[in-house]
Amino acid sequence: MARPRIKDVARHAGVSEKTVSNVINDYAHVSDRTRTVVRASIEQLGYRVNLAGRHLRKGRTGIIALVVPELDIPYFAELARHVIREAEKCSLTVLIHQSGADRAHELAALAGFGSTFVDGIILSPLALTADDLRDRAGFPPTVLLGELLEEGADHVAIDNERAAREATRHLISLGRRTVLAVGGIDAPGLGTAEARTRGYRAALAEAGIAHDPAALVPVDSFRMPAGARAVARVLRDGVRFDALLCLNDQLALGALRTLYEHGVRVPEDVAVIGFDDVEGGRFSVPTLSTVAPDKAAVAKVAVQLLRRRIEEATDPDGAEPDSTNPDGGDPEGVRDGADPDAGRDGVVDGAGPGVQSPQDRIVAHRLVLRESTEGHEGR
Repeated sequence: MARPRIKDVARHAGVSEKTVSNVINDYAHVSDRTRTVVRASIEQLGYRVNLAGRHLRKGRTGIIALVVPELDIPYFAELARHVIREAEKCSLTVLIHQSGADRAHELAALAGFGSTFVDGIILSPLALTADDLRDRAGFPPTVLLGELLEEGADHVAIDNERAAREATRHLISLGRRTVLAVGGIDAPGLGTAEARTRGYRAALAEAGIAHDPAALVPVDSFRMPAGARAVARVLRDGVRFDALLCLNDQLALGALRTLYEHGVRVPEDVAVIGFDDVEGGRFSVPTLSTVAPDKAAVAKVAVQLLRRRIEEATDPDGAEPDSTNPDGGDPEGVRDGADPDAGRDGVVDGAGPGVQSPQDRIVAHRLVLRESTEGHEGR
C-alpha cells in the first residue's frame, strides 16, 4: 500500500490541502471542528509528515536558536523548557546557546552564527545595544526577550515596571517603610533592572516615602552569592531596613541565607520578595514570595512571532486563514506593548501572514505571596 500523502488526507477530511497543511503547522486560525476532523483523518490514514522534505522545499532547516545569558540560572532553564515544548508542536528543533552576557557572542548569535543552519533566533540580550540591532539586513529573523533595546524588533516580556510597583506596594501595605532594592539601578535605560527600579521608586513615591539613593543595593551579578554578599554588606554597614525587593529570585534566595545567618527573622523583622518564581523559591525556608511571569506564555508568543517572521522570509504567501475562526491568537493575558494600560484581554493575531510591523508583546505576571512576606502560604 502506498504511503498516504497530504492530498489523501484532504480528500478523506473533505477539506483543501492548504487546510491540512495549516493543521499540521498548528496555525491558530483553524477552527476547532476542522482541526479535529483533519487530525482524525491523519490518524486513520496513518499519515506522517516528511519534516526534512518539507523544510527543504521551503528553504528552511527546521532549526531555531534560543540564546540566553546563562543556562544555570533557573529562570532561563525553565524558559528553555517551555520554548522547546512550543517548538516541538511546530515540528521545530531548538538549538540552545549560552552567550555569557558577552557582546561578541550575542552579535554572533544575531548574525546566525555565521551560517544558514538556523531559520530564526529567540534572543535574551544583556550586552547588545540598540545600534547593534538596527542594521540586520541578511540576518535571520529574531525575537527579543526581556530587554527592549530597539523598537524595530519583535519583543516579548512582562511589564517589569508595573510588576515591581505592585510588589513594592504589597511590601508597603504590610507596614514596611524602609524597603531596599537589591540589584536596583538608578539610571535611565530600557533594561529589566532599570525598569524594575523605576517601578520600585514609583511605589515609594505613591506612598509618600522619600527615595534614599542608599536604598539601592548594587550587586556584581544576579546569582545567589551576590545577593548574600549584598545583604551582608548592608547589615555590616548598619543600614536599617524592614523589607527587601530583590530583582530576581536568585538574589532573594541568597539574601534569605544571609538574614538567617545573622539571626534576622523573615518575615517578622524583614519581608523579602523576589522575581521569576523559580522552583527553588517554593522549597526555601521560608518559602519565597515572588513576581511570577507567565513563562509558558512568553515561550508561546516568542515561538509564534518567530514562526511568523520565518514564514514572511521564506514563504511570502503564508497560510490561508480559515474564515470559520478568524480571531486565533496568543494565550490569555498577552497584550500589545504599545498600550501599557491595556487590559488582560488584549491579544495578538495568530501566527500567519500579513503582519509586517514589529510586534511588542507584554505577557501577564502575577504576585505570588508565600512565607517570606506573609508568615504563611498566601495566594
